Amino acid sequence: MTNDLLLTLPVLAPAIGVALCALAWRHPLIQRLISLAASLGLLCASVALLLAVRDGTVIATQFGGWAPPFGISFVGDMFSAAMVLITGLMAVAVGVYGLVGDVEARENAFYHVLYQGLLLGVTGAFLTGDIFNLYVWFEIMLISSFGLLSLGGAREQLDAGIKYVALNLIATTFFLMSVAFLYGMTGTLNMADLARVIPTLENQGLVTALALMFLATFGAKAAVFPLFYWLPAAYHTASAPIVAIFAALLTKVGVYAIIRTFTLLFDGDAGYTGPIVTAVAIFTMVTGVLGAAAHFDMRRILSFHIVSQIGYMLFGIAVATPLAIGGSILYVIHHIIVKANLFLIAGVVNRAGGSFDLKQTGGLYRTMPMLGVLFLIPALSLAGLPPLSGFWSKFTVIKASLDAGHIVLATAGLAVGILTLYSMIKIWNEAFCKAAPDQSGKAMHRWQADRRARIIMLSPIVVLAATTLTIGLFAEPFVDYSLRAGEQLLDKSAYIDAVFSAPEQVTEARP
Repeated sequence: MTNDLLLTLPVLAPAIGVALCALAWRHPLIQRLISLAASLGLLCASVALLLAVRDGTVIATQFGGWAPPFGISFVGDMFSAAMVLITGLMAVAVGVYGLVGDVEARENAFYHVLYQGLLLGVTGAFLTGDIFNLYVWFEIMLISSFGLLSLGGAREQLDAGIKYVALNLIATTFFLMSVAFLYGMTGTLNMADLARVIPTLENQGLVTALALMFLATFGAKAAVFPLFYWLPAAYHTASAPIVAIFAALLTKVGVYAIIRTFTLLFDGDAGYTGPIVTAVAIFTMVTGVLGAAAHFDMRRILSFHIVSQIGYMLFGIAVATPLAIGGSILYVIHHIIVKANLFLIAGVVNRAGGSFDLKQTGGLYRTMPMLGVLFLIPALSLAGLPPLSGFWSKFTVIKASLDAGHIVLATAGLAVGILTLYSMIKIWNEAFCKAAPDQSGKAMHRWQADRRARIIMLSPIVVLAATTLTIGLFAEPFVDYSLRAGEQLLDKSAYIDAVFSAPEQVTEARP
C-alpha cells in the first residue's frame, strides 16, 4: 500500500461516513450501518498505518502535487499511528455501545453525522504535518463536539455547551494568532520546515514567547490548570456514549499537540518552559483529584479525573527525556482506554441503578457481579495498581521524573495516585456494595428484562477491559513501542527527512 493511501484512508473513512450519514438522514437504520462501517474502516486503516511505521519508519505524503513546504503534508510516525489506532478502537467500541439507550433521539439530531465529524477532526489532527491545518482540524472537532454536547436541547446541556464553546473559541482564536505570529517570523507553516527554521532565528526570546502561547492554546484544549473549568462543567450533561468518546479523545488531541510541538518545534526552550510545565502538571493533578473527591455524581467524579490524569501526560515535556516522553505516550494510550470504559460503565450503572448519583444507587454487585469486576479493572488501572496498564504507565513517568531529579513532581504523582484510589473505592462502595435504594428496583427490572441492551452495552466494556488487562499483563511490547516512539520524537531528523524526501520514499529512524 502506498504512503498516500496509508495516510489518507484513516481520514477518508470518517469523511465518507459524514457525507453518507448526512445523505441518509431520514433513515436511522442506514445511518447506524454507515457509521459503524466507517468506524470499522478507520480501525482497519489505522492498523495498516501502524504496521507500516512500527519499525521506526516515518512516512509522509504531500497533497495536490505541491512540494513541501508549500503543500499540505500528512505524516505518520510511531506516535501519530498509535493515536490513530486508539481512535479507531474507541470509534468502534463507543459506536457499538451507542446502538441502545436514547439512540432514536440522538439520531434525529444528526448524531451519526456529528460523531463521524468528530472522528474526522481528531484523526486529521493526529496526522497533519502543517500547523495551520492543525487549527483547521481543531475547528472541525470543535463544531462536531459542540453539536454532540447539545443533543437533546436540555437547559443544562445548552448551558454546558455555551461554557464549552466559549473557552474553546477563545483558545482557537489564540491559536490562530499564534500561527500568524509564527508565520510572520519564519515564513512557513510546515512543521518539518519549522523544525529546521526555528533554531536558526536570531530572536530566540520571541520564540520562547510563542512557545508559551502555544502551550496556553493547547493547554486549554487539554484542560490543564487553570484552563480546565469547561470540562467538569460540560461533560456531566452528555449521554454516556457521547461523554465516553469525549473523555477518550478530546483532551488527548491537546496533549498530542503539546508533545508534538514541544519535541519538534520548541525543544530548545526546555530549560525555560520545563519548570512552567512542571508547575502546570502538578496543579492539574492536584486540583483534578480534589475535585473528584468532593463529588458524588459518577460523571462529575470521572470528569475531574480526566483533568487530574492530564497532569501525568505532561511529565514527558516537563522532564524532557526519552523515558519521560515514552512514558507520557504510554500513559495517553492507557488513559484513553480506561477512561472511556469507565464512562461506559457509568452509563450501565445509570441504566441498571436508575441514577448517576452514587447516593441514589447501590447493591449492583449483588445483582450484577460481572459489572462489578468490569468496573474494578479500569478503576484500579486508573489508580495505578499492578499488574494493570495504569501501573506501568505511571511507573514509567514517575521513574523518569526521579531519574531526572524531579522529586516534587514524582511525589505529587504518587500522592495523586492514592487519592485517585480513594475516589474509585468511593464509587465501588456506593454503587456496588451498599444496599440498593428502594426506588432503584424498577430500573434494575427494566435492565434485566432487556437482554439485547445488556449484550450490546456490555460487549465493548468487556473488550476494553480485556485490552487493559492485556497491556498490563503483557506490558513489554507496549512499553517498548512507547519508548521507541519517545526516542523517535526527540530525534526529529527522521520526521524532517521523510517530509522533504520523494513522496513514495521512506526514511528510517536513526538507531
